[in-house]
Amino acid sequence: MRTLWRGGYPWYVDDSALVTSRSVYERLARRSALPSPRVRAWDGTEWGSASAKSTIVLQHPGALRALLLPPSDLIAGEAYVFDDVDIEGDIYETLRWAAGLSENPPGRIAALRLMRDLRTLPDDARRYTAQRPRFGGRLHTRRRDRDAVSYHYDTGNDFYSLFLGETMAYSCAYYLDPTEDLNTAQRRKLDLVCRKLGLAEGRTLLDVGCGWGSLVIHAASKYGVEAIGVTVSNAGVGDRVRIINGDYRDVRGQFDAVASIGMVEHVGRKKLRTYFDSVASVLKPNGLFINHGITTRSRSNRRNPTFVNTYVFPDGELTPLDVRLTAAEKSGFEIRDVESLRMSYALTLREWVKNVEASRDEAIKATSQEVYRIWRAYMAGSAIAFERGDIGVYQALMTHPGAPWTYGRKRLLASDDA
Repeated sequence: MRTLWRGGYPWYVDDSALVTSRSVYERLARRSALPSPRVRAWDGTEWGSASAKSTIVLQHPGALRALLLPPSDLIAGEAYVFDDVDIEGDIYETLRWAAGLSENPPGRIAALRLMRDLRTLPDDARRYTAQRPRFGGRLHTRRRDRDAVSYHYDTGNDFYSLFLGETMAYSCAYYLDPTEDLNTAQRRKLDLVCRKLGLAEGRTLLDVGCGWGSLVIHAASKYGVEAIGVTVSNAGVGDRVRIINGDYRDVRGQFDAVASIGMVEHVGRKKLRTYFDSVASVLKPNGLFINHGITTRSRSNRRNPTFVNTYVFPDGELTPLDVRLTAAEKSGFEIRDVESLRMSYALTLREWVKNVEASRDEAIKATSQEVYRIWRAYMAGSAIAFERGDIGVYQALMTHPGAPWTYGRKRLLASDDA
């Protein structure tokens, strides 16, 4: 038994914890077809390849137990956020390795051996169950939706401005070349949405859930439309942009075009018809509507707590594409075009991660180390999920069935797509 001091506190170390932790790591490494990250234990001992691009740091003898028991992405995420473990170097390498392990879990006997060994490690994990955000009231009521969205944006403008780029567009960019810079791809996305919606001088646009207003500002300044949205700035186009605060279920009026970019994920499966009915009621008979949102390939209706829907998007719910489009059709919409932007979102997230890592000290100063780690892990993990095809993102252009037909797809292409 040895005593190590970490963070001003004594750790009473049984060397068997080192042996067990190394054994568990090596057993997991043998199961993966991907290169394994290096591991550095609490006493400085290191295992694994010296050429590994990332290192998992075990901060105390019970760190692996904290990371892997009980097995879930929520538990693993909390172990990182609250510093039972750290990830140095290329976080994607570690997360991709972990995703491969979850895709190819050990057999029953091997899993039992793994759990037995983990339970012999010290039970000194720093669990933060009591600190998990919780919201009262029924799911997806107006009040609960407002509270959940407020929690997400409480990190503040100073934090978001560190990584979103000059447009402050908080959704995926539109890349024609993976080497393009984020700002170019974001401006292209904004312009493409305007082109798909057929915007022109004198038309009206409603942006449902417009964040910082990047789309309504672009549409008003470049296309001369009258735009309504929710934003923190009108960027000098206040004569053509009206700012409102409210719930999508309370919007009234008639509009030539409606956009909803990255908002439907917050609606919830059971409220999809309410959402599409609300949009249908304010869209003119010949109007166009773009629904842009993330989808999942999972067919399960179970809502198990995950790291993302606990710490990033409380009450957020992804649905398969066909579920979303079926709900739209039941609300009377005809689907005119569907485009996948999956790899564009992966590239966007990688740029956001690069930006937030480059501004680590400023991000922690603006929020906290825990918030920085939550967002680093969430965005990097999401990039991998898009790259693997576990989740997708689609722009669906729809209208009322009686709207005039437009032949060809020229206007549905980016203006600089040769």
